Amino acid sequence: MKKLCVILLICILTPSSCFGAFFKKDKEETDGTSRGYVGTLPDLTKEYKPGESGISTPVFDKTTTFHSENSIKPIPRDDPAFVNIILKKETTSPYIADLQEFIDMLEQIFDSIENNENIQRFAARVYFLNINTEHFKQKYADRPESSYISYEKIIELSEKAKAVSDLRSEAEKYKKYLAYNDTGAVYSPNNIDMQMSDLKVSLEHAINLLKNTH
Repeated sequence: MKKLCVILLICILTPSSCFGAFFKKDKEETDGTSRGYVGTLPDLTKEYKPGESGISTPVFDKTTTFHSENSIKPIPRDDPAFVNIILKKETTSPYIADLQEFIDMLEQIFDSIENNENIQRFAARVYFLNINTEHFKQKYADRPESSYISYEKIIELSEKAKAVSDLRSEAEKYKKYLAYNDTGAVYSPNNIDMQMSDLKVSLEHAINLLKNTH
């Protein structure tokens, strides 16, 4: 009877221990799933070093006196080389520029006589000279340039060219009706040729004068 009681006690206690062990193990697995990894993670920040940027930046030497008055040298205005080369002023005055235009006009009239151009082309060139001379007179009439020889020569030559052009045009217009007597001799071909030759010489002298005016 005593043995029977011991056996029954063992049977009662044995399932209870196994059942408790089973639920204990299941509880540990459940707790582990809910809490995640409970181990120790390494400290990654101790061995991490940020990489260097791939963008290069220019290196400049620091200059603190770039705008300093002590670092800027004064302009050597007393140095002839600096004045003549660096600060060279415009040497062509408006008057000289106007003379150059008249040189071109006079050369065209000279070539017209030289090439024996017809009356119409010759008259057109002289007319162009006349209207430019009138503007030239008004521009410099009350200025010191009006006393220059070149100024007077342009006006003189413009008037002479106009007179020859008018004479040539009139001779062409009236030659059918004039007998080259004392009255009409002025329109004779010989006189026209003489006047044209004289004008050509005057043009050549004036061109040389204007080219040597500074």
